[in-house]
Amino acid sequence: MRQDETESDTKNNGVDAVDRALSLLACYGEEDRGLSLAELARRSGFYKSTILRLAASLERFGYLIRGEDGLYRLGPTLWRLGSAYRRHFDLDGLIRPELKNLVEKTGESASLYIREGDSRVCLYRENSPKAVRHHLVEGQRLPLNSGASGRVLRAHGGGDAAGDENIRANGHAISLGERDPDVAAVAVPLFGGNGELIGALAVSGLIYRFDETRRAEALHLLKASVERLQLLLGNDM
Repeated sequence: MRQDETESDTKNNGVDAVDRALSLLACYGEEDRGLSLAELARRSGFYKSTILRLAASLERFGYLIRGEDGLYRLGPTLWRLGSAYRRHFDLDGLIRPELKNLVEKTGESASLYIREGDSRVCLYRENSPKAVRHHLVEGQRLPLNSGASGRVLRAHGGGDAAGDENIRANGHAISLGERDPDVAAVAVPLFGGNGELIGALAVSGLIYRFDETRRAEALHLLKASVERLQLLLGNDM
């Protein structure tokens, strides 16, 4: 059964229409430069007529752009909002040098993840310069229940799942092939000046070379990075 306008928008004060519009934007993945009307219909489950109406509103406010080739692309409003979202954290000038330092010293990729509901988002990323590496892009959304950084965010966000108490006590988490069988990672929590959890700082690499010794070295470097960052964040509060 296709999801469509089977209920009146006025029934829920227009929320249904907003939900459908946001669902349309959620159809886009990291690799999608543009989607056709047919592909949007397939991914969303909406009728093409519904998509055309929603897309017209999204185009009007800059959330979508329809090219001459007929493909719908994400619009500049999303970039502007994403930039504003990141400026809200005011961490760019502090985090990026630390990520670069971690990459230079470990040879692997370094990231800062934040929690959004039941997911984690890669807010800042410095990928390893190695040709074969664990590669992600900033803004990518991943599960909260797998991976070292996800488990750190869950544990320090009030989680009570198995292992959360140990993560809080140890001050870090290690994952070996949890989300991706080829990837190992180590992550530590980053707290702000008033003690609130900002995110999880992590180093990740291919499991065959990011062995126990290298993970221990990365953990030492991560803790040093957190100490420097928390001193700066405390001074800025």
